[in-house]
Amino acid sequence: MTPGIQASFTKRFADGPVIRAENLHASTNGVTVLFGPSGSGKTTMLRCLAGLEQPEAGQIQFDGEVWFDSDSKKIVPARKRNTGFVPQDYALFPHLTVAANIGYGLYGQSATKKKARVSEIVRWLGLDKLETRLPHELSGGQQQRVGLARAVVRRPRLLLLDEPLSALDTPTRQRLRGELRSQLLQLGIPAILVTHDRYEAAALGDQLVVLDQGLMLQTGPVADVINHPTNLAVAAIVGTETVLLGHLTRVSDGLATVNVNGHEFTALAEDLPSGANAVHLCIRAEDVILIQNGGAPASARNRLSATVLALAPEGPMMRIELDCGFPLKALLTRQACDELALKAGASVVALIKAPHIHLIPR
Repeated sequence: MTPGIQASFTKRFADGPVIRAENLHASTNGVTVLFGPSGSGKTTMLRCLAGLEQPEAGQIQFDGEVWFDSDSKKIVPARKRNTGFVPQDYALFPHLTVAANIGYGLYGQSATKKKARVSEIVRWLGLDKLETRLPHELSGGQQQRVGLARAVVRRPRLLLLDEPLSALDTPTRQRLRGELRSQLLQLGIPAILVTHDRYEAAALGDQLVVLDQGLMLQTGPVADVINHPTNLAVAAIVGTETVLLGHLTRVSDGLATVNVNGHEFTALAEDLPSGANAVHLCIRAEDVILIQNGGAPASARNRLSATVLALAPEGPMMRIELDCGFPLKALLTRQACDELALKAGASVVALIKAPHIHLIPR
């Protein structure tokens, strides 16, 4: 028996892309994130796993148990899959209290057992003293926790979450990322989560499945996919801010030398096919270090003179556009920008370590 989700299926819509899950695997350990832009098929794929949508062809298994098989026409209905589902808007019943919303799924259990289980979940998720409130009397973060509580109160085998933080304002969403991650790990239940936010994907996930236009483009550990996209489409989706076309001039001792408009870059030569010539250099803004001209020597192999073109706030960070003879983007804390006295027109030095440049053969 193969543990976790094993799925390959096709779902078609008259006016949309064909959704194709090809060897989708979500293990019983940790959180798998379905990640991609709006309309890429993430929610449809999640709803097919939950049994809320029915594919036209293929198979879905969980822990070796067949939930859907088009050949044998087997369909296990959603209510019998024992999954917990948290929709985008939490779908709380507006006329029921917090306790009643959480306990709604405990049908068939005695009042005593139901009360005990609801109290247990309420304490765990910090909803004490809110049991008698109605949903409209709760904050966005409290509603999110009630939605999660209702999904897990029945001890599901699998937890499915559709953009669980998207209904919240940005500061609350940023604050709750770590809290939700901790809650999911404490549950010990395998989870599949949908998001279009790369920061959420990085903060919440263990495995990442990148989707676009209904297709799975790349899967793997979150850090591997974000730092080593297999092609330019994935690089764009995971938010690689700088992509440069260069020419490979030398490979030696595991390092590649690449020329970009007369500037030489040093990068790791891993996974480059023999005979590669033209390559794309992928550089994430987080991996660009800025120092003042004449700053102390650093270990970074790539040192570029740059002029600051613009600065734009992005939450607690500042996104900096640079001209190095080619465009380059950096992401620094506001404090770092103040210490460097960064402003449009300022001259700086951009440092990039060789392992932080990912090469994709053209």
